[in-house]
Parts: sequence; C-alpha cells; structure tokens
Amino acid sequence: MKRIELVRFAAGAIFAHPMRSALTTLGIVIGVGAVICMTSIGLGASANIKEQISALGSNMLIIQSASARGAGSIVNQGGGSAISIDTKDAQAIRDNVQHIAAVSSAVQTRTQLIGEGTNWNSTVYGVDATYLTVRDLKIASGRMFEEGELSKKVLVIGQTVATNLFQDNDPLGQRIRVGTVPFEVIGVLKSRGQSSSGQDQDDLAIGPLVSVRSRVVGRRVRGEAVQNIFVKADSEQTLDKVQTDIDALLRERHKIQPGADANFQIQNLTSVAQASQQSTKTFTILLAAVAGVSLVVGGVGIMNIMLVAVTERTREIGLRMALGATRGDILSQFALEAVTLSLIGGLIGLALGVIAAFIVGQVGGWPTQIPSWAAPLSLGFSMFVGLVFGAYPSYRAAQLDPIEALRRD
Repeated sequence: MKRIELVRFAAGAIFAHPMRSALTTLGIVIGVGAVICMTSIGLGASANIKEQISALGSNMLIIQSASARGAGSIVNQGGGSAISIDTKDAQAIRDNVQHIAAVSSAVQTRTQLIGEGTNWNSTVYGVDATYLTVRDLKIASGRMFEEGELSKKVLVIGQTVATNLFQDNDPLGQRIRVGTVPFEVIGVLKSRGQSSSGQDQDDLAIGPLVSVRSRVVGRRVRGEAVQNIFVKADSEQTLDKVQTDIDALLRERHKIQPGADANFQIQNLTSVAQASQQSTKTFTILLAAVAGVSLVVGGVGIMNIMLVAVTERTREIGLRMALGATRGDILSQFALEAVTLSLIGGLIGLALGVIAAFIVGQVGGWPTQIPSWAAPLSLGFSMFVGLVFGAYPSYRAAQLDPIEALRRD
C-alpha cells in the first residue's frame, strides 16, 4: 500500500471521530502545556536571580557589620555605634590579601537632591575611587573622582538622577545640593536600566567617601567607620580563597577568638547565586516531572482509545486485508494514527504552555523564560509517547485473521 494512502486512511479515521480524537489528545495537551509552563517559570526565576546578583558586580564580596545588618538585606542599611568595620580594615585587605582586583569602602543614605529648581529623592553613596571597578560600572560622560579627591564635594550621578534634575541639559559642571550641602557634578554613569525585579539601577549618586560620610551621612557613621566594604576578586576561581583569607585577617584584627561569633559578615554573592539557582533548578525539575505524569496518562488514554478503535473497525481491517493490505500496512496505519494524535496534542500543548507562561508572567509578576528546546523536545516526546502507547493496539490490529475479522458483527 502506498504511503499516501496510509496517511489518507489515518487522517480519515481521526477526523471521522473528532470528539473522540480531541479527548484522546487531552492528556498530551495538558502534559506538554504543564511542562512548558512550569519549566519557563523555573528558568525565568533562575535567570532573575543571576541578573540581580550580576547587577551588584561580578566576583564580589560584601563585608558588613554583623550587628548593623538589616533583616533580609544583603547590603548594610544601618549604622551608628553598632558598626564594626572601618577604612583601616579595607586598607588591611588591600595590603595583605592576594588575588584582589579592587577594594572600596562605602557608606550610603537616601536623601533629597536639589538641582536647577527641581528635587529628586535618591540613594547617595560615599565610596573610594575604585568603586566603579568593584561594581562593574561605566562612565558615560565626564569622569570619576580620584583617590586624592575623597574630601572634595563632587558627584557622579546616574541617568535617572540626571534626567529628573536637569532634563535635557548637560549636568556636567552643575551644582546639586545633597540635603543642604552643595556638590559639583563631574560625571554621569552609563545607563544600566531596570533590573528584572523592577529596581531602577540608574537612580543613584556617587560621591567621595570622606565628604559624603562627614557632610551627608553625619553622626550615623562616626570616625573611620564604614557601612560596607566591597571586594572584587580577580576571578571566580579565587573568590572562595579570598573570602577565607579576609575572614582570617579580620578575625585577627578584631581580636575574635576561634569559634566565637564574628562582629562582621562576608556575603559571597556568587555562592548565594549558585545556591539559589540550584534550588530553583531542583524545584523546576520536580515540577516538570510532576507535570510529565500527565504525558504518561495521555499515553495510556491513547492506548485505550486505539484498542477501542481496533475493536470497532475489525470488519474494516478484515476487508482491507482481504483486498490485499499486508499486516505491515495495518500496523503502519494504526501506529500513524497514534503518532498523529500525539503530535497534534503536543502542538496544542506547546501553544497553551507558552500562553500560560506569558499570562503568569504578566498577571502574577513572575519572571518567565521560554527554553529554546521547548518546541523540539515537546513535539518529539509527544510523538514518542504516541508511538510507544500505540504500538500494542497497532500490533493487535495487524495480527487479526482476515476471515475471522470479516465474520465479526
């Protein structure tokens, strides 16, 4: 029998019973759709974690006072007498720890900025000149202040601050009052846009550590104290060693006994990202596996319906075999029907899974990312399910005796 005739017979059998065909594919539709939707949400969450960590800087450690750390925050917000780290600690790290690309002390506060008759509330950082290197920030225009300017009243601002205070005018050389203290704008940062969580990464102003600490932050951070020390390792491979060396150095400087709780914390952002991504990956696999059960259920449904079809079409099978159709032709026809039903279900499930992932992302605020392998894998697996679960009904149809089949009512 010609292949085109096999396709025609298979298609005719499917479209002759549209409701039964639709119910047969339902399990495949639900299974594929659920797997695509769950996987997209999981991959989107993993990418979101990676982006948020990368936004802070690559190969970076954040050192902060243990008692001054805000709950649930990876960047210190509080200050005062509870702060236990200072610029001398930062200098000791520069001098004694190997495999370091850059170190920057930092203080910060959120305050009002006033320029050209307008005002804007933003976060102001007081940092060392190496801060841009540590945080992977770039200058779009102007320049960054130098180490010899840490006591000067100058600012490098983000694009959001520049737009809100100066609109379309060039902010370089302009004056901004930070609270009540005037600062001169000497640089504008290259835009980084919003993070995947919706945070504006351009809403900031960066000033020299000494001037911001004494004139803007004031009593909250006294003397040489700082709220954070940012450390950038020269590679991801050396990051763990750098963390270990810094921990040992600071314990020695702060005279902390072995086994005692330290009065500082070191956040390894790469480790945090890897742990979070691994947890998300495991959860995604679990969700996909649970959703994949629907595919097996769909396969069982296909097998049951195909067995019913063989029983209903016994006389047809006998007549076709009497007219010259071989057992291979019968086997191929029923196998083709099962694979076609699964493929149709896979296509519909793929479309519904993508739509569901998009709706979840828009309505629920969940990050989603459609995997590149979604289409080929879902369709290929659907065909595989149809072939496996359609094999037995096809075999039973092919083994029918044509004379006995013609005698059936």
